[in-house]
Amino acid sequence: MTRGNQRELARAKNQKKTDAANKGKSKSGQSLQTQREADAAALREKQARKAAEKAAADAAGGSSSSSVTKS
Repeated sequence: MTRGNQRELARAKNQKKTDAANKGKSKSGQSLQTQREADAAALREKQARKAAEKAAADAAGGSSSSSVTKS
């Protein structure tokens, strides 16, 4: 057990380094919730745009590659 102290010192040094790297990166529950809501809103907007484009393409009589099915 001659390396026991060296191992403990290395662990402490690594812990300090990871703490410094992660400082300020944690999100509180409130900001995490608002970020999720913003992401969900953006996804809904994107889905609505895609649905509108598909509807416009179908109304124009054009064939969309997403409407082709393989049998």
